Amino acid sequence: MAFARRVLAIAALAVLLIAGPTSAQTLVRFAAGGDGLALADARGLACIVTDPRDHAVVAIAAADLRRDLARVSGRTGDSGVQLWLGTLGRHRGIDRLVRRGRLDVTRLRGAWESFVIATVADPAPGVAQALVIAGSDRRGTAYGAYELAQAIGVSPWHWWADVPPEHHADIRVVPGTVRFGPPSVRYRGIFLNDEDWGLEPWAARTHEPENGTIGPRTYARLFELMLRLKANLVWPAMHKVTRPFNADPRNAALADRYGIVIGSSHAEPMLRNNVGEWTGPADGYDYARHPAAVADYWRARVRSHRDYESIWTLGMRGIHDSGMIGPGTDGERRRLLERIITDQRALLRRDGGLDPLRTPQVFTPYKEVLDLYRGGLAVPEDVTLMWPDDNFGYIRHFPDAAERRRPGGSGVYYHLSYLGAPLSYLWLSTTPPALIREEMGRAWDRGARTMWVANVGDLKPAELATDYFLRLAWDVAGTRAHPIDAVVADWAGRSIGTGLGAEAAAILAEHHRLNFIRRPEHLQWWLPGELSRPSPLAPAEVEVRLADFARLAARVLALAARVAPDRRDAFFELIDYPVTAAALANVRVFEAEAHDRLRDTAPAAALAAAARAVAADTAIAALTRRYNHDVAGGKWRHIIAAEPADGQWRRYRLTPPILPAVPPAPTPWRTGPVAPATPPDPVLEAADATGPAIGWRRIDGLGQNGAAVTAQAGVTLDYRITLPPGRWRMTADLLPTYPDTDGAPLALSVALDGAAPVMLAAPRNTGDPAWAQAVLANRIDLALPTPMAGGAHRISLRFPAAGLIVDRMRFQRIAAVD
Repeated sequence: MAFARRVLAIAALAVLLIAGPTSAQTLVRFAAGGDGLALADARGLACIVTDPRDHAVVAIAAADLRRDLARVSGRTGDSGVQLWLGTLGRHRGIDRLVRRGRLDVTRLRGAWESFVIATVADPAPGVAQALVIAGSDRRGTAYGAYELAQAIGVSPWHWWADVPPEHHADIRVVPGTVRFGPPSVRYRGIFLNDEDWGLEPWAARTHEPENGTIGPRTYARLFELMLRLKANLVWPAMHKVTRPFNADPRNAALADRYGIVIGSSHAEPMLRNNVGEWTGPADGYDYARHPAAVADYWRARVRSHRDYESIWTLGMRGIHDSGMIGPGTDGERRRLLERIITDQRALLRRDGGLDPLRTPQVFTPYKEVLDLYRGGLAVPEDVTLMWPDDNFGYIRHFPDAAERRRPGGSGVYYHLSYLGAPLSYLWLSTTPPALIREEMGRAWDRGARTMWVANVGDLKPAELATDYFLRLAWDVAGTRAHPIDAVVADWAGRSIGTGLGAEAAAILAEHHRLNFIRRPEHLQWWLPGELSRPSPLAPAEVEVRLADFARLAARVLALAARVAPDRRDAFFELIDYPVTAAALANVRVFEAEAHDRLRDTAPAAALAAAARAVAADTAIAALTRRYNHDVAGGKWRHIIAAEPADGQWRRYRLTPPILPAVPPAPTPWRTGPVAPATPPDPVLEAADATGPAIGWRRIDGLGQNGAAVTAQAGVTLDYRITLPPGRWRMTADLLPTYPDTDGAPLALSVALDGAAPVMLAAPRNTGDPAWAQAVLANRIDLALPTPMAGGAHRISLRFPAAGLIVDRMRFQRIAAVD
């Protein structure tokens, strides 16, 4: 059966077949003696038995597992116990067990990236018992080794976030057989991007200065992390500052040894990094006028990579993620793109000896290309369609019925970091895991199950978001079954210490709530090129926000005191720096605004606010300096750059804050209670609805106050409120999602007190001014045109279509009592 036609069948079975333990307690126990096979005890460590015929990645995983066992237990030497690690058909001992009926691989054989972990008695003469990890393919075997490593307490982030394992001198495997896989999503990937300010300077100047760029040493660390997270696809770093991935042949060869599939972003067709590899004039990258030159350029990559496991990106845009050069109309662009795709597939067959029906290919209708696709662009049925988000976490298109029937299937390209309009977010990863779950879960439900790739920017400090995205891609059903806070608490507890996970999760939940209202990189209310203006928040609202951040920073400080010394680096990297820096960024901006507002009327208060703003800026610099110089003995020098880091790409980035020339305050945080304010306008939280027993659900972790609501089409939710005397305007706050129906507006039906409903709607035109304001605020406002009188009211919200997420309803007084 052709590759493309296998994809949908595998995806359909994935949710039913993923099985097995997901926690250390169910795979291993840490005790001397008793039942189970000793992987580490007073005699030493189990010997890991591989077969030289097996794939290179199996030997890599075996060596990592041996080091992990030693690091956890502190044991050395061979105990005589055996652990067999191998791929079906590549490990003689495992294959003998299968032939003799000692190991059941009925559901493993032919499966995609699956594995079993089993204890087997008398597997060979002189061997009383062995632990067998058998993979269906090379990555399945490696995943099995790293699954065991996680079970004994080794975090996937042990190197990238300096997470040490807990010490256990004795490690025993619980008897039995468990099976994992196949994954929910066939290809699960990481895209390194916009690496100019972190990953590239760190690699070039700290980690591998001998290469002067992101090279084999960095990619080796990345590939290990990916295997530990059960990822399998890389889109390499591709900015002009970085030497192209394929300019160094060692990189692709290394990916092959690690079993990592090589791909490229939507802007790099045929695995070609145009900003670094196209050496001709920019206007020569025009297939309409120079097809032979461009085809030769692509042909060279086909010939060099035909023996690697790759996913070939089809289509064409400009040199650096810009629009296509040449055609003047959408019709001309569609026709040229169709010709390009046909010719690219011919290159695969003619110059690579690759059958396009069996070779993974992907087409990403990104930005304006999505409009070309909607206008009738024909893409071969076996090519995977990769649907993009709008760069801010909201997926623009979901597969319709016809697209779900395509043999090539669908995927999602999702941003956790972004350089571009209206404002970038490159510094502190603040996308809530709850948004990842909602949007990627919708994509899965609508049939996007072939390929998921996350743009992780510099990777740090996006550890939690990256981890959650890939956890979801491996096991959609199992991950969605657990509340976000429970998943984060488990992750944090394993990272910073047993018993601290719940408080860490609560801190991160508040961190995501506050920054969902406005990201730290978006703390200006004008766009580059516009006249500056202060935030629209009233002084009382600012006080509440700064008080919330002050409390959050105090909780981080209190938790830090409870962290064991060997986990303080991990705590700083994963929690302290991102949470505290985001809090300080708000102090810096809002206290500077307070200085400007008060300097003519309250000079003393203005100077105090200025001093706090300067203190916050000083503290951000000190925190960043600590990250870059002190953490992990200087391992991360140059990895973090506080935004705005420099003057590049100014049209997409935060304007550097102008701070008064005053000495910093002793502390940037305000002390004392929040000043009394006028009573706030009434608010109804959407999560406080009454409605039918099924068809709607509360979404924890999203919205202004940490919870929102979504519902199936046709569901009605009811609310009751008593408004003070006067006249009021009701506004419904929605998250700026996209409807399931392509091109439809975001609509909500509102009925007051049993009267005829009123339909409220907002067009979703990606890139227009309304979209820009919506993604910066994570909010769309739908105002009811008819004012409401004071008194008791019943409000009914009807969801005309799926995909709508309602946060709350606000009521603003527009007239006093007559």
